[in-house]
Formats: sequence, structure tokens, C-alpha cells
Amino acid sequence: MLKGILLKIEEKFMLLKPSERKVASYIMKHPSEIIDYSVQKLAAAVDVSEASIVRFSKTIGCKGFQDLKLQIAYDLNEHQEKPSYNDIVTDGGTSSLIHSVSQNNIQSIQDTLAILSEKEVEEAIHALNDARKIAAFGVGASGVIAEDFKQKLSRIGRWCEAGYGFDTQATISANLSDADVVIGISNSGRTEDVIQSLTVAKEMGATIITITQFGESPTSQLADLALYARSLESSIRSGAFSSRIAMLNIIDILFLGIASLDEERTIQKLENTRKAVKYSKRQA
Repeated sequence: MLKGILLKIEEKFMLLKPSERKVASYIMKHPSEIIDYSVQKLAAAVDVSEASIVRFSKTIGCKGFQDLKLQIAYDLNEHQEKPSYNDIVTDGGTSSLIHSVSQNNIQSIQDTLAILSEKEVEEAIHALNDARKIAAFGVGASGVIAEDFKQKLSRIGRWCEAGYGFDTQATISANLSDADVVIGISNSGRTEDVIQSLTVAKEMGATIITITQFGESPTSQLADLALYARSLESSIRSGAFSSRIAMLNIIDILFLGIASLDEERTIQKLENTRKAVKYSKRQA
């Protein structure tokens, strides 16, 4: 049974223009393949203009072709046979607790991989690598993720400043330029401190990268490059557990992507930092 964006395409099919109908037919026949298509590739496959692809995407309620692909990926992943998320159990003993937490974390990473855009990730890695300065913003659990990114980058000699509240974030943002990159982290995409700080950074010309839960939000709308995580935490007891793991996984991908662009320099920097802190660890 079709659901989500694919169902919307089917419902609107007879109302579409002829060129848009060709696009719709192709997508309905090859939804899983579309996820890896560029606008140019789909236009060539359907024999329509690239503008027709963009118009079609907007006609069915998407911001553009990238948003369309994300929604298709979400729907395909959502309705596969797979283990479901579990709320944190309190009456099943330690074994059930271990299984519940671990399964949720594993599932959130798997679901995130299904919607993570390879193109957006690659562009984000290069933007971060080329940046004069990098800033990472998050509040609460998202602030922990921002701090993790700062710590990783500092180990390879990259300037990164983390902000955990509006005053700090806004101060950092006000001193950025078009040579800089800000990564805004918010699971809900609706954290006001992050939204306002990213707005300031955007006004200063900085490139904005966001990591949010899948779907359009005030935070992702500010992004030049939007990366999405996915988890279904079913109650307040679950807190920011599996979503945090999914977002940390994205941070690891970005960090290793940056590190791999200059592997020799990275290895040397990591060795330098290892030596610098070795005396703080008790020797065996």
C-alpha cells in the first residue's frame, strides 16, 4: 500500500501537466532508484527538462527535488518490515533494559542511513574543511553533540567554537563571515536559541549546516546544507537517547570525512595530541 509522498503523487496524477505526469510515472515505477538520482539524471531518464523536475517537486508540496527524494526515502524505509522502537522498560529486568536501549540505538542509525543524503554529506565535509572558522551550536543534549564535534576537531588542529545558549551562540555568530561555517544541531528543529543564532550567522554570510530530525523545520529552513537524522522516541522517558546516537553518528561521519581529506596531516596532529595528554594517563 502506498503512503506518504508516493500516495500524494498517485492522488494528484490526473491533475498534473503532461511533462509532470511523465516524471510521476517514472517515480512510481522506480521509487527506490530515485533516491540516488540527481536532477540531471532523472531529467535525462524521463526526457524532460530539469525545470520540469523542480516544478513537479513543488507541485506535490516539496521544497525541491532533494526534499522529494528525502520524503521518498523516508516512506520506503518507514514501511519496510523491521524491528520497531521500544520505550524504555522498567519491569523486564536488566536483560530487557539492555535489549531495549541497544535496539533503539541500532534502529535509529539504520533509519538515519536510509534518509541521509550522500551529496549533502559530501558538500558539508568540503565546506567544513575549507572553513576559516567552524562554530557548533546546540542546547541540552544537542549541546553535548556540539561539544563532541569541537573536541574531535581540536584534536586535528581545526578551529571550532561551541555555543550552548543564545548569548554565546549569538556572540560567536556576530563575528563570522562568508569564510566560516556554522553547524546547528537540534533534534526538534525548533530550539529557539539555535534558530535565532543561525539567523544571525546567516546574516553575516556564514554557511549554515543543520542536523535535525527528518522533516521541514525552522532550523532546517535556514540551512544551506540540511542533514537529517531519524528516530522514534515514543515517550518523555526515552529522552534524547536514540536521536542523540543518530546525530553523533552523523558527526563522526563529518569528522572522518574532514580527516580523510588530508590523511597525513591528520595522523600527525592526532599523534601530537596523543603525546600531549599521555602524562595524564597512568601507565600500565
